[in-house]
Amino acid sequence: MIEKIRKEVLNRLDQTRELADEEIWRCIDEVVVQFSKIEYLPLPKRSQVRKGVFDSLRRLDILQELLEDDEITEIMVNGCEDIFVERQGNIEKLDRHFISQERLSDVIQLMVAKVNRRVNEASPIVDSRLEDGSRVNVVLNPVAINGPIITIRKFPKNPITMEMLVLWETISEEAAAMLKDMVAAGYNIMVCGGTGSGKTTFLNAMSDFIPKEERIITVEDSAELQIKGVANLVKLETRNGTTEGEHSISIRDLIRTSLRMRPDRIIVGEVRGEEAVDLLQSMNTGHDGAMSSGHSNSPLDMLRRLETMVLMGLDMPIQAIRGQITSALDIVIHLGRMRDKSRRVLEIAEVLPLKNNNYQLNRIFWFEEMAQKEGGVVGRLSGGRERLKNRQKLIMAGINWETPGTA
Repeated sequence: MIEKIRKEVLNRLDQTRELADEEIWRCIDEVVVQFSKIEYLPLPKRSQVRKGVFDSLRRLDILQELLEDDEITEIMVNGCEDIFVERQGNIEKLDRHFISQERLSDVIQLMVAKVNRRVNEASPIVDSRLEDGSRVNVVLNPVAINGPIITIRKFPKNPITMEMLVLWETISEEAAAMLKDMVAAGYNIMVCGGTGSGKTTFLNAMSDFIPKEERIITVEDSAELQIKGVANLVKLETRNGTTEGEHSISIRDLIRTSLRMRPDRIIVGEVRGEEAVDLLQSMNTGHDGAMSSGHSNSPLDMLRRLETMVLMGLDMPIQAIRGQITSALDIVIHLGRMRDKSRRVLEIAEVLPLKNNNYQLNRIFWFEEMAQKEGGVVGRLSGGRERLKNRQKLIMAGINWETPGTA
């Protein structure tokens, strides 16, 4: 029914000029009324059909309804036929599909064009974002053998706060209060964890602790951070190179230029490669309070991964690299996704000076599982803020360590 009405609407519309949404809605209503005379359509069904037709013409077709469903956190499109979603940590296959490869391709081009990205057979992989901030990854033929692949990571319309994470038991109140003081005092912090562990969400929540009068510059592949309430905010995003001669602009380029923009804070959404060199150098040249995230299985693994990333962009002895890392980073926060699908802070560790050229980490908080109840993991963060050894930045910021959250 939707496809028949869609074709009739396209036949009636003057596609030689730019059409307003009101014109399209009016045409859809006329066609729906005409069709309902032939085949009875109850009012709820009629409303569903008209919205489906409009979505196919001006929005993201059958994906639009999924994007508007707040219970869905991830959308996975495997070619025309298979669409999967994640709800409350569980993945399910939907009984819907695109009617053709061409329609799916149109939706993909609409997605990437809105943020000035391009994807085609010559450049078949692209990271993009939607207007609501959702992260989009697209892989086309010939790389994706079973057709165009779309993966959409949705983010909440209202950013998740640290108070909400405490309520959900992702982090303890004491640990959250400690991080609030550390962010205010300008500790350099790295958030690490696996895919889907909540790194971006946690980075967002911590950014709310930055004093509102400071100038913040964010650097990302695709803009995902949702920093609110900051007037002096600059958001930088990479650009892919094109066959038309446009040069790419990398994370490294953006970090370098951000240093000339008088930043109080630099937040790099995620480090994956040689840009780690520039991030560490910025931390080591007086730009305190920097934050970033990266993939790793533990705080120690994050430090070792940073070594590898630095070697991608700079030929330096390992000892010198390790010295750079330990002098740059103050705190590493490790997040994990538990078997009950909950996301937890598993460890907060302090980076200490090298000993015999080896990393030293001081565990301040660590997660201890206590029991499993009705399919859920029960545990708590052990340790305490009094375990922190390097308190120099707190002292310089005039923060009373004995009173949580005094910044």
